[in-house]
Parts: sequence; C-alpha cells; structure tokens
Amino acid sequence: MTTRTAPSGDDFLADFRTMSGFGATANGGVDRQAASQADAAQRNWFRSILEARGFTVRFDRIGNQWGLLERVPGAPFVVVGSHMDSQPTAGRYDGAYGVLAAAHAAFRLASAWDSNERTAPKHNVAVVNWFNEEGSRFKPSMMGSSVYTGKLALADALAVTDPQGVTVGEALGAHGFLSDWEGPEAAFCAEIHIEQGRSMERDGVTIGLVHSNWAANKYEFVVHGEQAHTGSTVIADRHDALLGASLLVVAAREIADAFPGKVHTSVGQLDVYPNSPVVVPSRVQLLLDLRSADEDALAEADAMLHRRVAEAEKAASVQVERRTSHSWPVTPYQPEGVELAAKAAADLGLPYKEVMTLAGHDSTNMKDLVPTVMLFVPSVDGISHNEHEYTTDEDIVAGLAMLTEVVGRLCDGALED
Repeated sequence: MTTRTAPSGDDFLADFRTMSGFGATANGGVDRQAASQADAAQRNWFRSILEARGFTVRFDRIGNQWGLLERVPGAPFVVVGSHMDSQPTAGRYDGAYGVLAAAHAAFRLASAWDSNERTAPKHNVAVVNWFNEEGSRFKPSMMGSSVYTGKLALADALAVTDPQGVTVGEALGAHGFLSDWEGPEAAFCAEIHIEQGRSMERDGVTIGLVHSNWAANKYEFVVHGEQAHTGSTVIADRHDALLGASLLVVAAREIADAFPGKVHTSVGQLDVYPNSPVVVPSRVQLLLDLRSADEDALAEADAMLHRRVAEAEKAASVQVERRTSHSWPVTPYQPEGVELAAKAAADLGLPYKEVMTLAGHDSTNMKDLVPTVMLFVPSVDGISHNEHEYTTDEDIVAGLAMLTEVVGRLCDGALED
C-alpha cells in the first residue's frame, strides 16, 4: 500500500486560498450560487484534489458531491463535510471551510492509517459537498441533504426553478453532476462550520460543540393587489401589493422586538411585479422567517404574525397567499456525540464550550438519520453572509485538527453502542 504524507496546516491554507478564488468578488468574498459556472469550476477542482489522494468521486441523484475512501469493504461510511455553494455576495468561509476541512481531515487519517499511527478503521470515510445548502438560487435551502435524508422528494427538488426558469435538474445535468446513485450508506456524520455569531469570540473559546438547533418557521407569502397608475389612481382606490408586503416587513421586526433576545425574524427577499416606477405593484412575493430556541415563544410569535397578515390585508386592500412553508423544531444533537467531541477537544488542549446553532445546516438534517457531531470555530465580529466574513488561520487550522480527531474516533466505532 502506498504511504501518503499527511498534509500540514500550510497545505490546507494553500488549498483554502485556491478554493477562495472560484467565484471571487472584488471585495474579498465569493459568488458561487448552486450549479453556477463558478460552483461547477470549484467542484471540478475539488474532484481533482480528492482523486489525487486516491478517493473515488461520485455525484448522486440530487448533485451532492462525494469523495469516497473505502478501507473496509462493505462497511458504512462516516459522512463528513458541508457545502461550497454561496449567497450572491458571500464570505469565503461559510460552508466551504467545512468541506475543505473534511477533505484534509480524511487525508490526514488516511496517512495515519497507512503509517500505522492509528489502528485500522471500522468504518469508511465519505467527504461530502452538499448541493444547494444556501437556497439562494433554488429554494428551499439544505436541498441536497434533504433529499439524501428523505425529507424532500427527489422529483420535487429537481423540478424547482431559479428566477430565470432553469430547473435544478437542468442546471445539474448541464455540468454532469447527476446520476441515479442514492449516495453512500451513512453510519455517522460530522460537520465543522464557522459560528456565524459572536459568542465564541467573546468567550475566548476555539471549538463550539453544538448541542441543539433553534426552531424555525419559514414562509413564502405572495401579496396580491391590482396594477394601477401611480399618478392618476387615487389612494383610496389602490390595492397596493408592495404596501401590503411592507406592512409584513415591519410586522416581522416588531414581532422580534416583542421578544427581545428570544425571537429572530427577517425578510430576506422581495420580488415585485411589474417593478415599474409608474405602476402600483400587483404582486409581491416575499420570504419571511421566525426563529427561536424557545418553542413556546416561537408559537406565540407565529400567531402574532398571522394576525398581522390579516391586518395587512385590510389596511392595504390586498390578499395574502401563503404559498409554501418550511419549519423545524428545537432538536438536540446526540449527547454522546457532544461528549465524544468534548473529550477530543480536551485531549487536543483546545478551549471549548457547548453552543446552539441559530442557523440551519446540513447536519441538522443528518442528525435525524444517524448520530452526528456538529462543531464550530469562531467568527470574527460575528460577520456572516457578507464579503467581510473572517475566521483566523489559527482557528481554522485548530478546527481541522479537531475535526480530524472526531472523525477518526467515529471511524474507530466510538459511538457504535
């Protein structure tokens, strides 16, 4: 068997710089929306570095990219990874760090197994680059892991269109990122990600052990009004869809203010039709979400939202259609996985604490399928979904060491019981 040299932190940082060049923006971020040309280019580059290390690279039926290292024929896999797709103007770290760290963790483990520095594993390793976690080009978010875990029907996902009418199936097929394969059998899962908040930086810890996720309710509302001339149509006769949508935007913020620190709300997207300067809009589509660690508070906030929807309909003389909704409760990660990660961090001498994730991640889907370990590294100033998103080299290299140890222990069967 060929002995591989374990990559150093410098090797990882060099690959991170190369990866960050795909879809690079002028202000230091990236634009790699799902199945775009930039996303395809970095996927092909990622394939090349995996294959150079002896991994078999495959794409599944929803375009998830897998790098397979099968050391135990027929055994299931420890799935480790995150996502490389991004928001339109995003930072370099969100998701992509976790995919590259997964690859380098697997490289290090392969080298240790080859040199007998670690005992032979009981499970194989599957490095994954999940498709369309961000949901910026195609909705919903976390699409690839949702299909893999059976939470979203494949046909429904492939039929989703982007704003230009291109379907997921067409976009993936154009790059050769589709097959009939359902993906590898998972035994366990691990993901590392930037925190996207300030708590770890504030508390001076290097590793966050995620013990549960916040609950969330996400809605797609369509406000229906009536097209009219902005100059000649008197105010009393207007059915202004944009006014109705604006009332919902304000309502979302006021609901959050009613639960200080407990409920987060946002409206991140508005699509206005016909979007002309002299036409009262007849239709506005918006995405509105509510999140909380307290499910009772979330339920109360949700009830407030629906009362405000009725008020907006009356005030703006419009109708509000709830087209789709997507929600998940507060659910814990397996405590034994948190304990395993705590022991690994202690053995490595890395300061750590338990945290919750406010954002959704592919691991929040995977933990409902197999025991899953979710790790964070700090975000400087908590900046995320922003070109100025930043985590220090020291922290991302420490996170790589932590992920390597966690995945190694999962491959050893530490959670089999």
